[in-house]
Amino acid sequence: MDDPTSEIADVIHALCTTPPSVQQAAINKYFTPDAEFNHPFCRTYNSPTSRFQLSRIYRWYKILSPQVSLKVHSVSWDKINDVMYVGITQNFAIWFIPFHQSDVSLVTVLRLVQQQNRLGAPTNENTYSTLANLDMNGGGKWYIKSQNDLYQTDQFIKFVLPPFAFILVFWQYFATLVCIICSYVFEPVSWWEESKQTQFTRPKQAPAWNDANWLWVVMGGIAGGITGWNIPEFGDDSTSKS
Repeated sequence: MDDPTSEIADVIHALCTTPPSVQQAAINKYFTPDAEFNHPFCRTYNSPTSRFQLSRIYRWYKILSPQVSLKVHSVSWDKINDVMYVGITQNFAIWFIPFHQSDVSLVTVLRLVQQQNRLGAPTNENTYSTLANLDMNGGGKWYIKSQNDLYQTDQFIKFVLPPFAFILVFWQYFATLVCIICSYVFEPVSWWEESKQTQFTRPKQAPAWNDANWLWVVMGGIAGGITGWNIPEFGDDSTSKS
């Protein structure tokens, strides 16, 4: 991709809504050979065969639901850390389960890498003719290094048991009520923490990227949107206010 922000929606549609041959072409074109994939139901790790594994996951996804409709609602690119956040809604229907249909939403976190001349790039013009029509053929420089699909618990339950998703929603509201009650019951703990604040030892630096396992970037992005704080570059011990 030359401009991931403007091209990523077409890439995602090619991965999820096109015939199998075009889907495979998009995977080969836009993912690195060692790309990782993380989903609530499956995962691949960085390896020479991880893109092959990823392609079979996408193929099974299309077999389960040959007709997928989706919409990309928002795209945000953190250029400092080469991470892209994409907000998506999709309609997923398993063809062999009567009346199964799920409307789910998710945030996909894509880690991008820039490569000038990637070795082994596909060259079959016939295979990629449809991609050319989508205006995605043109020697892009940005590739997807990893994909992490983030679903709320009730959303991925909709994949397998759509009618029962409301039970989890009820439980979440119940848990909220429990949190409110317990916050008052155990208020003395907060008083004690406040009085002993100087005795607590806290880490001065966030964990490394691999140790954080995306949590640092994802939670930092959420906190930044609420408080106005910027996510520091890795290795920076200070956090600056924008």
